[in-house]
Amino acid sequence: MEPEKRAYVKVIDYIKQEIRVGNLRIGARLPPERTLAERLNVSRNSVREALRILEIMGTTTSTQGAGHFIAANFESTLVETMSIMFLLKELSFQQVSQLRYAIERHALALAVDNASEQDLENLQSIISLLDQGGTEAQNVALDKQLHYTIARASGNVLFVEVLNALSDVMDRFIADLRMDIMSDESRRHALNNAHRAMVESILTKDVPLGAGAIDEHFRLVDQRLEVRVRQIDSE
Repeated sequence: MEPEKRAYVKVIDYIKQEIRVGNLRIGARLPPERTLAERLNVSRNSVREALRILEIMGTTTSTQGAGHFIAANFESTLVETMSIMFLLKELSFQQVSQLRYAIERHALALAVDNASEQDLENLQSIISLLDQGGTEAQNVALDKQLHYTIARASGNVLFVEVLNALSDVMDRFIADLRMDIMSDESRRHALNNAHRAMVESILTKDVPLGAGAIDEHFRLVDQRLEVRVRQIDSE
């Protein structure tokens, strides 16, 4: 067991080093299993085990008949890890919301300085569509799009990856939370006011305005979250 374990770790370390020095980038095709096995003096089983681990991690992806490629599918890894943490009672809905709050508050502050003209146009377009008062499903989609647009405008790709994962985890365990918030006219109106203030703060470079809008947004979300958690706990 031990020599085989060291062998697959050797393959993983080799691929990590190739990425580190720039020989392998996202989309690059890895050498065939036989080539890796011969190059590293390990068995093909060790290469396969290493590639399975890297694919689970989101570092590689495979295509039948085409081989293995460098990828960056880390969101799915985060989702699965946090989902298991939920099941083991090591993570709560409140903790997810707290992390989202911290990330979105900082993302907005960075977006004030880093948002591109295209980002600003996209945000204004989303607000315009929200103001038109579409269906609940449309408003939910626009709500999500607005938050991710701000995260991308921050210039920090980690914010986008983590927010996507947090949102997916929350959706798995509390279905339609956004729909629940949007279904009440007064909540929807208050939430849209917070959204509008977020965008306005980026346009006018007013960080305190944005921070206040984020605070109000999460106050509204956490109110409904507490109600839904109590419902789940009572079932």
